[in-house]
Amino acid sequence: MTFAFALVAGLWFKTGTVHAEPTYTIGTNTTFAPFSIQDKNGGYSGKNPGMEIEILREIAKHEHFKYRFKIMSFNGDLQALSNGQVDAVMAGMSVTDERKQKFDFSTPYYNDGVVMAVAKDSNITSMKQLRGKQVDAKSGTSAAIMAQKYQKKYGYKIKYFESSNTMYNDVKIGQAAAVFDDEPVLRYSIKNGVPLKVVSKKAEYTTPVAIGFKKGQNQELQRKMNNGIAWLKKTGRMQKIIDKYTKSNATHVDDASKRTIWGLIKSNSHALLKGLQETIILAVVGIFAALIFGTILGVLGIAQNKFLNGLSTVIIYIFRGLPMMVLAFFIYIGMPSVIGHKIPLFTAGILTLMLDEGAYVGAIVKGGFNSVDKGQWEAARSLGMPYYKALRKVIAPQGFKLMVPSLVNQFIITLKDTSILSAIGVMELTETGTVIIARNMEGFKMWLIIGVMYIIIVTLLTWLSNYVQKKMSN
Repeated sequence: MTFAFALVAGLWFKTGTVHAEPTYTIGTNTTFAPFSIQDKNGGYSGKNPGMEIEILREIAKHEHFKYRFKIMSFNGDLQALSNGQVDAVMAGMSVTDERKQKFDFSTPYYNDGVVMAVAKDSNITSMKQLRGKQVDAKSGTSAAIMAQKYQKKYGYKIKYFESSNTMYNDVKIGQAAAVFDDEPVLRYSIKNGVPLKVVSKKAEYTTPVAIGFKKGQNQELQRKMNNGIAWLKKTGRMQKIIDKYTKSNATHVDDASKRTIWGLIKSNSHALLKGLQETIILAVVGIFAALIFGTILGVLGIAQNKFLNGLSTVIIYIFRGLPMMVLAFFIYIGMPSVIGHKIPLFTAGILTLMLDEGAYVGAIVKGGFNSVDKGQWEAARSLGMPYYKALRKVIAPQGFKLMVPSLVNQFIITLKDTSILSAIGVMELTETGTVIIARNMEGFKMWLIIGVMYIIIVTLLTWLSNYVQKKMSN
């Protein structure tokens, strides 16, 4: 009996020890190969997940912790770190004096530098030839800092981007004369098909790269990261990982057959279908929440109470006036610092859709009720019906029948608006396309595929709308 108790206690203790490993949320960048390279399923389980992903994987094993990723733009990563939405950021983050004021850093594990690239047929060979021309840089990065540093000296204009692929294409088609970016990122992209050439003789603005933490927070995680980095350097594993992504051809991801439109569809079908599924779920749940919220606003908008009328008008005015992207960032990144709790990504997306689309639905519902002939109100009230019973039994059925075309159209708009949620890292169809492009740099073909998918869905919804309207008119 004693032995059995000791055995059970030992097993419980062992299980508890295993499950005691903490799980940290790590912010990383959507388009920053070779630092992070997502596979065709949108994860990091492939042979070449990226330099930083392999480093993190080794550190986590050695220091006994688990992690999950929050994938956003670099600026989004920094904001999420500032507001406690992530425990650390590992996204090719350069250590600068400005950032040291706001963030703590691990021991650096890589020295990064910025280079300049131009279109393949360009005659530009130095920054001296950039006067009066436009150059591109990724906002918030060391490349953007360098571009600002030399702007006055060389007299060029700067245009900022969130996506590397969009930035490179801007140079490719001649909209910009040159692009500044991290050397390994540019060279990886060129190796994988981007038609640019590096013209810098050496990397400029060299800075150490490290893991970022919120100032004074997550000391335990910082200690583990530093221990892991020291171990990787001591054993030589760190240099092997860096060399794999900066000196070898191991990270060339797709052959020519996978770069055709059909090849891209076939090799990325799982990720595309998953992104499509997320888009549809967001649209359905979002419009359902927006219908509830909007109906309440609409009912308040026609209430006999002037205060309720005014409240409805103000809420509709505010959320129709806010750009949806601003609202998404406010809910996902701004609100946690106010309420003191993290907001899950999917929840933030649904709240954004509910408030933004619900304001438009509210205006539709209010207009629909007001469009019902006033005689219907008078007839219902003359029969002794209370105000809200008359609304529910007489006005609402007629009003909603008039609203159907506008509500279905709003559903279609909501479906398309889910793409805006990619700004905060929601893995819907547009964000899926961004991730795939970051891996294969086939921007034109992938956006064509994504565009066709949206058109097919919208066409099906339009047919459904026409069918419902026809049935209701009979």
